[in-house]
Amino acid sequence: MARASDVSGLERSGWRSKSVKDELRLNVIARLRENRPILPGIVGYEQTVTPQVVNALLSGHDFILLGLRGQAKTRILRSLADLLDDEIPAIAGCEIRDDPLRPVCAACRRRAAEQKGGVPIVWIPREERYHEKLATPDVTIADLIGDLDPIKAATRKLTFADPEVIHYGILPRANRGIFAVNELPDLQARIQVGLLNILEEGDVQIRGFPIRLPLDLLLTFSANPEDYTNRGRIITPLRDRIRSQILTHYPRTLEEAQAITAQEARVDRPAAVRVGVPAYIRTVIEEVAFQARSSELVDQSSGVSARLPIALTENTLSNAERRAFTAGAEEATARISDVLAAVAAVTGKIELVYEGEREGPLAVARHVMGRAVKAVFDRHFPDAYKPGEEAGRILVPGREGDRALGRFHGRGAAPEALRDPEARGSRAQVPGDRDARRDRGGHGVRARGAAPVLAPGEGRDRGRESLPRHVRGHGARPEEAR
Repeated sequence: MARASDVSGLERSGWRSKSVKDELRLNVIARLRENRPILPGIVGYEQTVTPQVVNALLSGHDFILLGLRGQAKTRILRSLADLLDDEIPAIAGCEIRDDPLRPVCAACRRRAAEQKGGVPIVWIPREERYHEKLATPDVTIADLIGDLDPIKAATRKLTFADPEVIHYGILPRANRGIFAVNELPDLQARIQVGLLNILEEGDVQIRGFPIRLPLDLLLTFSANPEDYTNRGRIITPLRDRIRSQILTHYPRTLEEAQAITAQEARVDRPAAVRVGVPAYIRTVIEEVAFQARSSELVDQSSGVSARLPIALTENTLSNAERRAFTAGAEEATARISDVLAAVAAVTGKIELVYEGEREGPLAVARHVMGRAVKAVFDRHFPDAYKPGEEAGRILVPGREGDRALGRFHGRGAAPEALRDPEARGSRAQVPGDRDARRDRGGHGVRARGAAPVLAPGEGRDRGRESLPRHVRGHGARPEEAR
C-alpha cells in the first residue's frame, strides 16, 4: 500500500492520530498478549524493574530510573524506541514534527489554512523519534526549550512577539516522541524549573512571551542517588511531577551476571587465536565484582559497575592472546594468571573509601581479585578433612586418605587448563612430574588406593627440596601461614 504524500491523502487512507503515550500503551499490550519481551537484551530485571516499567507505560506516566552506575538505565531508556510504531506522518519542513491532522505550531497552522489538504507530509521512522540529552551544568533554557532568533525575525521582517521567530530547543524538536534526560541531578535547579510546565500543563514561556505549545511527549529521566549529595539534586516540584520512580539494581546471581557479560563483552576479534575460557575463570571474573560490592575498602554508595566484569573478561582474553602470540601458538586457555594480569580493568571501576585510598587502587584491586579467586576455589574444593581433623595426620592408602583426595579431585577428570599446549610444555619441565602423572593415570589425580603413607610434614618438606632453588623459597608453610 502506497503511503500518503499530503494531508488529503492521509485523510483518505483512514489514518488516525494518537498520542505517543497511547501509542506506547497499545504496543506494550500487544507484546504482553503475544508473550514477547518488552525490554529485549535486559538481563536480571524480569521480576523487578521490567514490570515497573511496563506499569508506568500502561499508566501513561513520565518516569525516572534511579540507580547506581552500570545498571543499564540508559539502555532501558533507549530500548523504549522499539515500542513505538514503525513510522508516523508529520508535516514536511516543520521543526517540531507536527501532526498533519492536528498542527500546534503557528507556521503549520498558517500553512494548513492556506494550502488546505495540499500540505506535504513526511514519514518519520521510530529510530528518529527518540531524543536524549546528557544533563551538564552548562545546559541552558535555550538548549532545552528554545529562544528568540533575531536573524529569523530580521529576515522575515517579523516582530519578536510573532511565534514564528522562535528557535526551538531540543525538547520541542522531540515532539511526538520520547525525550530522555540522563543524569538529571546535574541539571541546574533553575533549568529544572523549565521542565515543570512541560510535564504538567504543556505550555512554555520564552523571553517573556507566553506561548501555548501542547507538546506530545513521553519524558524519561535517569539519576544516580549519589549525585543528590555530591553534585546536585532534583528539585522537589519536579520530583512530584514525575509520576513513577523505578529503582534499578545490580545482578543478584552469578548466572545473571555471566549472562550480561557474555552478551556485552567483545570476544569476536579479528586475527585472534582460539582462546578457551574455562567455566571457573568466568566465575572468578564475575566474583570480582561481587567481592568489590561487599569490600570494606570500596565506597558502596558509589557502586561497582556491571562494566567491570565486561572489561575484565576482555582484558583476560587479551592477556591469553598475548601469551599465544608470543609463543607462536594457535590456541590458548585462560588462566588465573591472565585474570590477575588484567588488573587495569578493575582499578578504574572502583571508588575507594579513606582506608582504601591509603592502600592505593592497585593494592585494593589485587586484594579484591584475590578474595574472588579464594571464594571460587572454596566452592570448587571444600575442605577435604572432616571437622575436627588435623591436616597433618597420616593418610592411609585406600581408606580415609583416598576419600579425602577424592573429595578434592572429584572423578579425576583432567582440568581444562591442562589441555593448553603451553601449560603441558611447562609441566614437562617440572622435576619428577612425569613420573607423578604416570602414577596418577596422566591427569594429576592418583588412582584409587595409591595414596602414599606419609608422616606429618614429610611430603611437604621432601616436595619443597625437589623444587628449584629460586622457587623453593616462595610461599609459607601451612602452619606459618596460620
